Amino acid sequence: MLESQDYSCPYCGEPAEAVLDLSGGDQSYYEDCPVCCRPILFQLHTDGVDWTLEVQREDD
Repeated sequence: MLESQDYSCPYCGEPAEAVLDLSGGDQSYYEDCPVCCRPILFQLHTDGVDWTLEVQREDD
């Protein structure tokens, strides 16, 4: 199941959208900001129905 979530880059503050695959369970991964290209840590927590997404700077 795919979901989309808006977020703000923790470096430059620009808005962006993440597409999340909830079928994989809890996940931690890095993606570069589409604007400033810095690495963002995405932490997805899900039980397959409810979910939360945290975005953090790589150096936090």
